[in-house]
Order: sequence, then structure tokens, then C-alpha cells
Amino acid sequence: MNDNDEYWGMPLNTYCMLLHLSQLASFVAPGLGLVLPVVMWATNKDKSETIDQHGKATINWLISLIIYSIICGILVFVAVGILGFVVLAILNIIFAIIAAMKANNGKVWIYPLSFNFFK
Repeated sequence: MNDNDEYWGMPLNTYCMLLHLSQLASFVAPGLGLVLPVVMWATNKDKSETIDQHGKATINWLISLIIYSIICGILVFVAVGILGFVVLAILNIIFAIIAAMKANNGKVWIYPLSFNFFK
């Protein structure tokens, strides 16, 4: 397949945009925002280098977000962690929107503060 093909019935840029936005599904159904991006990436990563790059950027951010959430969970006992959870939620929304807009324009955006687990 090439980057002009459709993925799940969508053009490449739209698919990549939704891959980034899919992580926000956790605000609707807990855990869905982790599962959906992984499924979207895993099912098409071998068909498109672009999807692979967007998926890796998203998964790196989600793993980093889990690590930051664990740290905030520990810090809840000193009351600072609650603020950390709020900041993480806001950053997750902002970062997903920025990455989605970049993806819609055909660019890969690396999330700030994300660890590079997948290269």
C-alpha cells in the first residue's frame, strides 16, 4: 500500500488525525483511549510508514502519560498529585489536538515530555 490508499475507509491524513484524537476516548470510556490508538496503529503500521510514525509518537506519549500518572498517584499523598492529574489531563487534550492538526497537514508531531520508547 502507499500513502494515497485509504485506511478504514479514510484518507491517510484523516486516519492519522483520528489516531491522535482517539486517545481522548478515555474521557468517554476509561481505557478506550489507550486501546483504540494501539489498535489503529497495530492494524496499519506495516501498510504505511506514515501511520507507523504517527502511531509511535502517540504510543510513546501514552506510555509517558502512564508513567507521569503513576508519579502523580504517589504524590497524591502530599496533595500535589491532584494538581498533577489536572495538568496531565489538560496537556493530553492540548497535545492530542496539536498532533491531530499537524497530522491532518501531513506532518508528524513529536509530543513534548514524551519518552522515546519506540523509535
